[in-house]
Amino acid sequence: MLFSGAFDLPWWALVVVALALTHVTIAAVTIFLHRHQAHRALDLHPVVSHFFRLWLWLTTGMVTKEWAAIHRKHHAKCETTEDPHSPQIYGINRVLWLGVLLYVREAHNTDTLERYGHGTPDDWIERNLYARHSVLGLTLMGAIDIALFGVVPGLLIVLAQIVWIPFWAAGVINGLGHFFGYRSWQTGDASTNILPWGILIGGEELHNNHHAYATSAKLSNKWYEFDLGWGYIRALELLGFATVKKIAPVPRFRPARSAVDFETLQAVIANRYDVLAKYAKSLKATYKEEVSRLRNFQPQDAEVLKRFKRRLTRDERSLADAERATLAEALAKSAPLHTAYSMRGELIAIWERSTASREQLLKQLQDWCSRAEASGVRPLVEFSQRLRCYA
Repeated sequence: MLFSGAFDLPWWALVVVALALTHVTIAAVTIFLHRHQAHRALDLHPVVSHFFRLWLWLTTGMVTKEWAAIHRKHHAKCETTEDPHSPQIYGINRVLWLGVLLYVREAHNTDTLERYGHGTPDDWIERNLYARHSVLGLTLMGAIDIALFGVVPGLLIVLAQIVWIPFWAAGVINGLGHFFGYRSWQTGDASTNILPWGILIGGEELHNNHHAYATSAKLSNKWYEFDLGWGYIRALELLGFATVKKIAPVPRFRPARSAVDFETLQAVIANRYDVLAKYAKSLKATYKEEVSRLRNFQPQDAEVLKRFKRRLTRDERSLADAERATLAEALAKSAPLHTAYSMRGELIAIWERSTASREQLLKQLQDWCSRAEASGVRPLVEFSQRLRCYA
């Protein structure tokens, strides 16, 4: 007869136990590995930090330096051939179902670890136990589960713990998080928010928000979004076990100034993703007006424009050469829409010119606003006037 364990629980209670244990692992990954170690968005009390290290060693065998380095490289090389796990490069099926193999392969890349693994734990216990004997942690966890719940239930629970993170983090987040969902922010990658409610994966579902504000400890941005991991962080902060260092900026507005100044420039750059979201609405308004106008005078041109509605708000660099050519042909049907579309790229270029001085950037933004307000394109004029309100 197989050993029944210290607790003789019904099947549904064992399911609850398994879900609770795996949820602790999810919390450890999103709070400790992701927001604390990889991005330094918060500081954790040493007791909390080491609990998460111990728990991850027992339930996943992951090494902190490897995880942080691979994730940092993903941000640095996102959607390129050097990205460790982009579904845009490897395909969604490979990342979703075999993402753990991509992770393991990159974990053996010493250049990745040396270049991106700085600042992670390097004490005696990390070097001599957690990093050196990762399989030992899983073995101990298996023995504990068997002792508590019996042979078969214990083995099933430890198996669930082992596969939980490789599937949800390496597969779902790295896969679906760059393939399926909605986008609140026009980042330069393919990141998406899988769901607006970050409960099952502790807030990691809000992946597009994270790529827009990578160093933010809070992953929810909109009023309808929920980040469970942020709730845990706030609880730890109230108990004195965490210190939040940075969250995504919340746009503030003031009455429009007569001239764009350095404060306006700084506010526009800091809130650039909010600026782009507002510009997308302005571009859609211009599009709607132009389609309505052309429908009365050149209906064939209006039909051409209607086919390219979704491409208007995409970054031109993300379009294929054929798409870019056909979009240019469509924009030629409407001078106002062509102006609004091209000036979007010019606005983005202002904050991407990292080598320009503050004075040069200010002059470029002032020139941009001057030309926008002289364009005669109503939505563009209104957007430029609103841009002067950022504080």
